[in-house]
Parts: sequence; C-alpha cells; structure tokens
Amino acid sequence: MKTANIMKAVCVAGLAATCVWGLAACSSANANGLTGGVAATVNGTEIPEDDVTNMIQGIRSQMGMDGEDEWGQWLADNAMTPESVREQMIDSFVQQELIKQGAKEKNISVDSSEIDSIVNTMKANYDGDDKWSAALEQANFTEESYRENIENQLLQKKLTESFASDEEPSQEDLLQYAQMYASAYDGAKRSSHILFDSGDEATAQSVLDQINSGELDFAEAAKQYSKDNDNGNGGSAAKGGDVGWDKLNSFVTEYTDALNGLEKDQVSGLVTSQYGIHIIKCTDVFNAPKAAGEDGTETVTITSTDQIPSEFLDSIKASLKQQKQNEAAQTWFSEYKESADIVINPMPEGLPYAVDMSKYTPAEGSTGATQNNSDGTDTGDGDTANNAGDNAEGSGDAASGENTEGSGDNANANASDQPAEGGDAANQQPAEAA
Repeated sequence: MKTANIMKAVCVAGLAATCVWGLAACSSANANGLTGGVAATVNGTEIPEDDVTNMIQGIRSQMGMDGEDEWGQWLADNAMTPESVREQMIDSFVQQELIKQGAKEKNISVDSSEIDSIVNTMKANYDGDDKWSAALEQANFTEESYRENIENQLLQKKLTESFASDEEPSQEDLLQYAQMYASAYDGAKRSSHILFDSGDEATAQSVLDQINSGELDFAEAAKQYSKDNDNGNGGSAAKGGDVGWDKLNSFVTEYTDALNGLEKDQVSGLVTSQYGIHIIKCTDVFNAPKAAGEDGTETVTITSTDQIPSEFLDSIKASLKQQKQNEAAQTWFSEYKESADIVINPMPEGLPYAVDMSKYTPAEGSTGATQNNSDGTDTGDGDTANNAGDNAEGSGDAASGENTEGSGDNANANASDQPAEGGDAANQQPAEAA
C-alpha cells in the first residue's frame, strides 16, 4: 500500500500553501543540528543536506510539531519514517532541479518583470509592507525565497506549455466527454448584467424601471451604463452585459442567488454585492436532452455534440487539450528523470528530525495502523507534471471581478470564488464582479 505524502499533508489554503510540484516552500527556516554535506546530486548539481533538513524542519514548524513526540507520533500515524520523509524531500528537490535543467535545454526562461507582476499583485492583497512581511514570515519565506518560488512555478508552467499541441480532439472524444459532462451542465443559466457604483442606486433604479417598461433595451443599457468595462477587453458592457454561463464561471453569492431565481428572459431587481449594484438578466437556460426509462426515470442522453452549447464544447476541447499537454509533459519528465544521473547519498546521523520510531505506535484508525508495509518509503506520487500549468496563472482582473490569484493556485490568500469545475480559468468573465 502506498504511504502518505508529507507534501500533500502540509499543502493547505493560503500563502503558506505555496508548493512547487509538491515542494512546500519552507526552506528559509533554519534548523539546529545542521550536518553539512550533500544529500544528492542531479547530473552533477549538488543538493545540500542542510537544504533538505531546513525544509523538513520548516514543515514541522508549519504543522506545529516542533516537539519530538508530536513529530514521531505524526510520522507513525501517517505510516512514515524520518528516512521516508528525507526521501520524499530529496525527490522534490530532484524534480525541481530537473525542471530547471530541462527548461534551460529548451531555452525556456522567466523574465524578472513576470515575477515582479505576480509579487506586486500578491502584496496588494495585504494592507502595508508590515503585513506582507508578516505573511511571508508565517509561511517561512523571505521575499527573495518567495520570488524564487514564483520563478520556479512560472518556469514549470512555461515548460509544460511547450508541449501544447494544435491538434484538435477527435469527435469521438468530444462526444464522450459531452456525455460525461452533460448532467453537470444541465440547468445551466447564461446571464447578462449591468453594473452600477454602489452609491448610484438612483440611476440603477431608473434604468431598471425603463427596462421593465420596455423603454430601454437591456443590452443597450449595459453598453451605456455598466461600469463593468475596465478589464482590458471591454468588459461585459461592450458585449451587452453578457457574462456567460454560470457553470463555466464563478459568481459572487449575491449574483448567483439572484440568477437562480430567474427564468429565461427574466430581469432581476437591484442586487447589491461587494462590486456594486447589479441588474441581472437570464438570457438562456440549458436543459439537457433526456430519455425516459421503463421505470419512468429520466436520464440525460447526448447523441451529438450539437446538443450542447458551443461554450460548453469549447470548454471540453480546452480540457482535452490540457490533458494531452499534461500527459506529454509527464512522459517527457519521466523519461528525462530516467536518463538523468541522480545519486542519493546515505542519510547522515544526527539529523534533528530523525526520531527513534520504535517509541511510537500508530493510533487506531490512522493511516499507519492500516499499512501492510512498515518501511514507509515513497518515491513520489507520479503526478508531478500533471499539475503543471496550474500553479502560475498570474493575476486575475479585479475590474472584471476576478480575484487576484497571485501565482495561481499556490498563492491565493485572498481568493474566494474559484472557477467552476470543468470551466476554463482563462475564459473567466466579469462574473465575480457579476
């Protein structure tokens, strides 16, 4: 049975969760009992033993397990040992170094301005330099190490993107996935909105009255009055207020609640959110085709991709392309790692995290209590490159209502509404403002 992975155990929401391909960025913490020496080499590049130790000690501190007994019991409960933790940590460092080396061979690099943009976006989420510094310190970062972490994320994203293909998914695959997702899309609503400043209720009410009386067309009103027009591509105002389908976007709660109460072509009253005052119109509803069984139960039945909206099909295409890209990146990484000259040196004595595991018994019901193997070793979870591209998406567009994601999924300290599952983050509309 596969043992627990310490990286997955410590990756929790917020700045402290920043991981690079499973590598928790806690290396700025200084551990007592450093031994010096080299833990491993990757094509001749050394991985210092002290870096591995600092990383593990930083993780212990992050989890509040500085005490020997707390640490030892946690290891036992999770079917791990100091040796297996070191092995996992070294493997993470190896992966990180291989990414750097592979990117260099492919002439892939990251410009400092790209890092500046993401760091500045993250800093903007904190009220002043002191709070930003405190957040970094809590996550065991210095700003220098945080910048290095962002650079690594961007590097791995670009490296994975180099495996992108222009090949379109087959019609068979598209239909298969359309059939898989149709039930999730059933009942989806498309909507438009007109956004007013929070203090401009009088104008909002006047526009709403004119829309309801038929004096003013909704789309034209959006173009004329909506404040959702500053996200670099004209915003929803230029599109008559259209913010797309709710199943492909993430809307603030107030917007979602109002939209849920609308039928096709219905218009809401004034809806207030953190972004201002909205007037919402439900412009379409997707009702998936269904077939009735002998017992009268209806099931979604898709026989052609023409039976789902084009936007859903585009999202499925994007997902299939992303999947193919990730598979190609994973294949490359596996082969690249296999051909690399990787030497892992024996674990030295005297490491501060090397507790005597004979003193600890797994608690009943814990992972460790159910393990069939007692050595607790784990050489990685094999999905290193499958997450590539998800970690450094850059900043969102605050004007369009998207939260600033910092470095994507790994620095979302202020993120509250993520894209709906199955959606395309690159195509998010002003909907969080919506």
